Amino acid sequence: MVYQKKLVDEVSGWLKIFDDGLVDRTWTGPPEVKFMTESVPPHEEFIDGVAVRDVTVDEKSGLSVRIYLPQHEPDNTDINNKLPIIVHFHGGGFCISQADWYMYYYIYSRLARSAPAIVVSVYLRLAPEHRLPAAIDDGFSALMWLRALAQGHDSYERWLNNYGDFNRVFLIGDSSGANLVHHVAARAGQVGLSPMRLAGGIPVHPGFVRSERSKSEMEQPESPFLTLDMVDRFLKLALPKGSTKDHPFTCPMGHAAPPLDGLNLPPFLLCVAETDLIRDTEMEYYEAMKKANKDVELLINPGVGHSFYLNKIAVDMDPHTAAQTTSLMEGIIEFIKKH
Repeated sequence: MVYQKKLVDEVSGWLKIFDDGLVDRTWTGPPEVKFMTESVPPHEEFIDGVAVRDVTVDEKSGLSVRIYLPQHEPDNTDINNKLPIIVHFHGGGFCISQADWYMYYYIYSRLARSAPAIVVSVYLRLAPEHRLPAAIDDGFSALMWLRALAQGHDSYERWLNNYGDFNRVFLIGDSSGANLVHHVAARAGQVGLSPMRLAGGIPVHPGFVRSERSKSEMEQPESPFLTLDMVDRFLKLALPKGSTKDHPFTCPMGHAAPPLDGLNLPPFLLCVAETDLIRDTEMEYYEAMKKANKDVELLINPGVGHSFYLNKIAVDMDPHTAAQTTSLMEGIIEFIKKH
């Protein structure tokens, strides 16, 4: 008799888990959305003002990053002409997506060009094969690789060493990647980064939640990029076994987390979407950061939902989404220029 493997868990459209441990991430949702989840190959020639390469940063673990270099004419002898470095952590509930997906490529090549800045997007390990803190470890390892480049002992990466300003390194993340901004920055605050400097953190629509449903979770409409079922299922697969959403990884402002006032954090720009399901808990984080006397600014985009700027179809078709994407980009660039 041929053994038929059984489906044991699934997150609609995104993920299927079978009883033999196989995880299938083939997109099975609406076909018109599939292009956003397709891999974009690297190209070292400039296309629309940006060149892209993939680099392995740790041979042992296989950790790699995607680097976006904008076309510019810097004077390498003048540090002021070097470009800020933005380290990006992708979203996907810690369970899906990759740094080379089209939806990240189109928005982060735009940010690299507009800022201008070098973007370093990390290929994070995914749950459930690699539960948290695996993705946090990867984000921190990528930052330590940048520190090694800045120190210049054994490490050299042409684009970053020639054009990057290691004195202005920023962390940015979408959704669950924004959780990593907080946790990687907190971990970095415990070690010496010199001669590199972490100049700021930009959590965009972070997946900060708690066990008890918030008002916005109950009242806001669900979006293609976020439903309550997705939040619950992804986090059950990603958090350490036996944990609830009150875990510090998902609730850094909660009682179980280290006190915020004890953390050594750089200035933060917290980006919130007004109709995001998880807006209320993001605002709880903002209030807790203010109370802990942390340097945190708030950027709210009205009339849009979770990760709206990654939805290329909405950005192209809906003038309001397009305008709010531009406004978000401008706010991020202004924050980077200020620090």
